[in-house]
Amino acid sequence: KFYIVPALNLAICWEHFLNIFIESQSAGNLIDLNLLGIIREYTPEIICCNSILLNTSNCSNSSKKNYKFVSYLTGLIEGDGSIIVPKTERSSKGKLNYPSIQIAFHLKDLPLALLIQKNLECGSLIRKKGLNGYTLYIKDQKGILNLVNLLNGNMKTPKINSLYNLIDWLNKNKPNLNLTKLPLNSDSLNNDAWLSGIIESDGHFSVRTTMTGKYPKIECKFELSQRQKDHLGYSNELFLANIANFLKVSLKNTRENTPHPQYRLRTMSLETNLIIINYLNEYPLFGSKYLDYINWKEILKLFNPKFKYSQENIEKVLDLKSEMNDKRTIFTWNHLNNFYNLDY
Repeated sequence: KFYIVPALNLAICWEHFLNIFIESQSAGNLIDLNLLGIIREYTPEIICCNSILLNTSNCSNSSKKNYKFVSYLTGLIEGDGSIIVPKTERSSKGKLNYPSIQIAFHLKDLPLALLIQKNLECGSLIRKKGLNGYTLYIKDQKGILNLVNLLNGNMKTPKINSLYNLIDWLNKNKPNLNLTKLPLNSDSLNNDAWLSGIIESDGHFSVRTTMTGKYPKIECKFELSQRQKDHLGYSNELFLANIANFLKVSLKNTRENTPHPQYRLRTMSLETNLIIINYLNEYPLFGSKYLDYINWKEILKLFNPKFKYSQENIEKVLDLKSEMNDKRTIFTWNHLNNFYNLDY
């Protein structure tokens, strides 16, 4: 059933929204949703969603893995995730330290976060005070092992070194596991949903309009930026260069005079933008960024040989642009009907 939630009283709307999503919750996997906190710093006007029931029972392993979900999740974690491995056995207060895998989501991507939690069947979704987002924490042993099995052999970035550290920790503390470290995945980017997970995390769709001159100037751009070195000191150049080659664009250095210089790739031509469209037609986005992408693609479609710089067309471009990124206040989530599932 499809629900439209008007934002007359956002606290009430979000509570009903969450009641739609949450069917049951085990005592060991409580979700701290901070319902009222959702609306203090981010205020949508309308939220549209389908009913998706959660059952966050203990994590389970599966030999049948949906490769699209696994590759998408891997890209998402390599973009906006953290693999935390304790350096000491106990904290300064004497408590045992345990590893965790964390995935960060923007506030407006709560429906996606809930659906990923449902798919993994584990983890706690928490919003820390003062932050504009949620973090999905996976800490229990079954959840950690399940994610290690999903990620191992599918990673394409230096974050694999954090996975290796986690595998070392698990093998040391659970000698019977004897987990093997698989190498970086070298499959073509066109073969799975890994890149869509990366785009979900760090990609940005934008439209630049210049209304001066005889003919207005309209540019559709996709950008992807990452710091040049990760927190362990490993370079991100190789995997970003691979993405740049796939999109037929160059990889450039940016923010070189800052403590954390970055690499950036950008599509601007019709040819390179069409590569993005063809890829995302096969391996779509699922967060709120999907809605920005749809507007971006709609604007790009206007640039056909018959495009006229009429007032009607210009206004259409400006209207679509006005709904993108931070300016968006209406969210529909029916595209989550097509989300990947693990075959448990």
